[in-house]
Amino acid sequence: MSIFDRLLRREPKPEADADAVMAEALAVGQAGNYEAALALWGPLAHAGVPRAQNNVGACFAEGLGVAQDLGLAVRWLTLAAEAGDPVGQRNLAALYFRGDGVEQDTIRAASLYRSAAEQGDGPAQDMLSWLLLEGEEIQPDPVEARRWAEAAAAQGIASSMTRIGMLHHNALGTERNSAEAARWWRMGAERGDADGQAMLGAALVLGSGVERDPAAGLEWLLRAQAGASALCAPFFAAARAALSPEEALEAEHRASLPLPEPAP
Repeated sequence: MSIFDRLLRREPKPEADADAVMAEALAVGQAGNYEAALALWGPLAHAGVPRAQNNVGACFAEGLGVAQDLGLAVRWLTLAAEAGDPVGQRNLAALYFRGDGVEQDTIRAASLYRSAAEQGDGPAQDMLSWLLLEGEEIQPDPVEARRWAEAAAAQGIASSMTRIGMLHHNALGTERNSAEAARWWRMGAERGDADGQAMLGAALVLGSGVERDPAAGLEWLLRAQAGASALCAPFFAAARAALSPEEALEAEHRASLPLPEPAP
């Protein structure tokens, strides 16, 4: 009997216990025991708890604690999304964006991301911002993209910080400002965004918006390379050409260390 067959045969907890059960299931899931978490989420999902429906759908989407089943993922995430759960809306949007279990539909994905973003979901705000700049079939809107990126950045989303830097660098939705671009790239870089690290490294190598510092630039470029950013490659030659072998080795050593705590 599958885990979901067992879920179907369990009685849901009384409504008064839903929050406690959700908290217990979250702790179990965070510990990596998704099968046990599903055993707790399942009855609540059947009882109509939207976040539980999202969590069950997400497990089916990713194959966590149960065999991957995109059809069931769509079913449960749709229930959660239609009930107004922002995480369910965001997760269902991702399926439409990728075409997983449904026909790919960027417009539908953007609509779902917007619904979640308007409820304050940071990752949805970040993705909506990206779609408003890069999404196929979406009318570009740099001003709106910046608004949502700023909302996501306020919640600590590093990729949105990097995107704001790009908007300042390219004068999209705002005036060109190299210093502001570098400031936002640093914020994204310090929080682990590889593209932010690449662009900060480039700015330091070139002295664009910041004082020129090829050693620090090489350090950030190497961190970006380790994070698989494709943006760092064009700047390595200039960085190394400006440094002695000893200075380059020191930059390589610093790049191998853990990121320091970001500045507030």
